[in-house]
Amino acid sequence: MSAVLKEQPERDVVLVTGADLADKAVALLSSYELVYAGKTPTEDDLVALCRQHQPVAMIVRYGRITERVIGACTRLRVISKHGSGTDTIDKDAAARHGVAVKAAVGANAAAVAEHAWALIFACAKDVPALDRRMHEGHWDKATHKSLELKGRTLGLVGLGAIGARVATVGSALGMRVIAHDPFAKAAPEGVELLPLPDVIAGADVLSLHCPLTRDNANMLNAATLATMRPGAIVVNTARGGLIDEAALAAALRSGALRAAGLDSFQVEPFAPGHPFTGLPNAILSPHIGGVTSDAYVGMGTAAASNVLAVLQQQA
Repeated sequence: MSAVLKEQPERDVVLVTGADLADKAVALLSSYELVYAGKTPTEDDLVALCRQHQPVAMIVRYGRITERVIGACTRLRVISKHGSGTDTIDKDAAARHGVAVKAAVGANAAAVAEHAWALIFACAKDVPALDRRMHEGHWDKATHKSLELKGRTLGLVGLGAIGARVATVGSALGMRVIAHDPFAKAAPEGVELLPLPDVIAGADVLSLHCPLTRDNANMLNAATLATMRPGAIVVNTARGGLIDEAALAAALRSGALRAAGLDSFQVEPFAPGHPFTGLPNAILSPHIGGVTSDAYVGMGTAAASNVLAVLQQQA
């Protein structure tokens, strides 16, 4: 008598809005079918994938999770960010549909803090400009003066896992560290908590480490930039929406600011001809502050663990 082969039940789907996920994260989700949306999924792409696969969870790497995307799902229980910032997820829509939103808080904190300092040093020491001049055959030792950070004031907006690390390095370099964070119950040793206007106006180096909200969009605009110290540096490894880009470009062009180190932008990727691309004192990177091999694994496993925590709790 021949054996009867039983049909394997279909596995629940986890939709990843990216082209890949760390092997350790994939292993954590081995009981689910993973569907990848690719590197640049549009809203239409995500809606189509949701309708086709009806995922029980999403891991968000790229693209925006809108009301329309969430509404295309009938089984969705959790949206898990592959990182700490959830501003690309419509959290109000998720709440209306009873979908949990989770973030991999702190998983890329060390990577982003290091990148913030890479940009600060590049701005203060004119690394890109000097490198370019050297490759062109120039030797500017007799004419160039870079900025020494010791004794200068480092201003931080946000004192979470990333901002606190940046503060520690600033103190170690002999900088005065001031910060604004309405949610901080206490400041790390050596950090002075001040109102936001005082931090912006008092900083020689201003570094942003806060989430983007309705209340702080365009926090740095023509009016607030005008209060900054002459020759100050602005660094943003958080969210592009925190800065009015036209106003910042004008301040850089006029020489009111020494330089800006920017890893995030209002629209990503930005279009050719963006005003920052023509400014030698705008030092740019394509939102890769949290993208290291270690952070890739950390964010992936944290995002996968957040998915499992919600799905197993609701099972």
